Amino acid sequence: MFLQLLKDVFQTFGSPVFVPVIIFIIAKILKVTNKKAFFSALYAGVGLEGFTLLLNAFTPIITPVVKSMVENTGIQLPVFDVGWQATALVAYSTEAGMVFLGVGLLVQTILFLTRWTSIFQPGDLWNNYSYMVWGSMVYMATKNMWLSLGCMILLNMYSLLIAELLAKRWSTYYKYPNCTIIAMHNIEAAIFTVVFDPLLNAFGLNKVKLSPEELQKKLGFFGEPVSLGLLLGIFIGIMGNFKSLGTLAAWGQITTMGIATSAIMALFPRVAGIFAQSFLPITEAARKSVKNDSKSRQWFLGVNDATGYGEPATLISGIILIPIMVFMALVLPGNEVLPVVDLLALPFMVQGIVPLVNGNIFKVLITGAIWFSAGLYMCTYTAPMFTDICSSVGVHLPVGALLITSFNILGKPLMGLVFLAFLSQSPLLIGIAVAVYFILYLLFRKNKEAVYDYLDQNAMKNTVEDRTNEITA
Repeated sequence: MFLQLLKDVFQTFGSPVFVPVIIFIIAKILKVTNKKAFFSALYAGVGLEGFTLLLNAFTPIITPVVKSMVENTGIQLPVFDVGWQATALVAYSTEAGMVFLGVGLLVQTILFLTRWTSIFQPGDLWNNYSYMVWGSMVYMATKNMWLSLGCMILLNMYSLLIAELLAKRWSTYYKYPNCTIIAMHNIEAAIFTVVFDPLLNAFGLNKVKLSPEELQKKLGFFGEPVSLGLLLGIFIGIMGNFKSLGTLAAWGQITTMGIATSAIMALFPRVAGIFAQSFLPITEAARKSVKNDSKSRQWFLGVNDATGYGEPATLISGIILIPIMVFMALVLPGNEVLPVVDLLALPFMVQGIVPLVNGNIFKVLITGAIWFSAGLYMCTYTAPMFTDICSSVGVHLPVGALLITSFNILGKPLMGLVFLAFLSQSPLLIGIAVAVYFILYLLFRKNKEAVYDYLDQNAMKNTVEDRTNEITA
C-alpha cells in the first residue's frame, strides 16, 4: 500500500509541484532567505508547467502530420511503436515496477548522500519507468524478483554515471545552472557520441557550419529561430500531406504546423528563462558554500528533459530526424519496427548528443541516425517480451499490429546489453556487466575534471572562433 500511495502522490502532483518542493528544501539547506527560496521554487514550478503547456499544445498538431507521413510511405512492418506514454503506464502497472518505485528512490537518495554520484536524481522520479520496463521483462521471463531488481538497479547506476558525464556540458549548453537530465532513455546516446564525435572531427565535420547561430548569419531573417520554425514546420507538413497537396485541408494543416513550430521556437526560450531563473539563488549560495568549505562539492539536480525540447538546435535536429528514421526503418535489413508515436520524442532523444557537439545540427543528424538505427534492432528483439507484458496488464494491440514496442524507451543498444545479461541468468555475463560499470566508474572518478575539460574542448571545436583559429594556424 505504501508503494501504491507513493505512485499516486507523484502521479497526482507531478514535476511542476514535486520539483519546487525539492528546490525550496535545497535552498533552505544552503541558507537562502525565505523570500528567495520561495521564488526559486515558484519559478521552477511555473517553468515546468510552462513546458508542459507548450508540449501539450504542440503534440496534437504534429501527431497527425507524422502519422500521415508514415502512412504515405506504405511501410508494412509487424512491430508497431506505441510510444513512451503507453510504455510508462505499463511500467507503473507491473509488480516489478511497483517494487522498484520504492527501492529506486531509496537507492538514488543513498547514492547522492554518500557522494557516490553528484546527481540528485529524485528531482525527476517520473522517468524511473525506463528502468521498470526492462526489469519487468526480466521478471516475466525468469520469475525472479531479485534478478529483476538487480537489473533495474544496475541500469540506474549506469544511467547515473552517464548523466554525470553529460551534466556539465548539458548545464552549460542549455543554460540551466547545476541541472542535468537523467532519463536513461534520453542520455544513453551520450556514450556513443563521446566515442564517435572525434571520428567525425577527423573527417572535418566540425567545420560544417550548421548551428542555429550560423544559420541565422547565413540566412538573415530566414535564419531567425521563429522563421526556421515556420520553414521546418511547413516542410514536415508537406511531407505529411504529400498525397493531398491539391486540397484546401492539406494546406490548412501545413500552415498550422508551420505556425505551431514557429511558436515553440519563439515561446520556449522565454519559458526556459523563467525556469533558469529559479536556480540563481541556489547557485550563488552553493558558490559561497564551496568558497567557505573545501569539502563542498559541485552537484546537479536531475530535471525533466522537457527543459531542453525547444532549444533551436535540439528541436530542429529532432524534427529533421523524423523522416530520416522512417527511411532507416524502411531500408535496414532485419528491422521489423515501424517507428510512429515516438518519432515525436526525437527532440528529447537527441539531448544526449546536442550539448556534446555544441549544437552542430549536421553532426547531431549523423550521430542520431546511426545510434537510433541500432536501437531499432533492440526494439525488434525485445518486442515479443514487451508485447507479453502489455497483454498481462490489459493493454490491447493497435489494429493490424502483431507486436508492439517503444522506439524511445526500448531502442537502447547499451542498456539492452545489460538487460540481456540478466535475462540470460548467467552469473558470468551478469558479473561482466557489473565489472564494466565499476571499471568505468573508477576511471571517470579518477579523471573527472580531465574528462570535463576534454568534453568542453571537443565541443568548442564546433564553434566559429575555433574554426577561425584552426584556419589561421
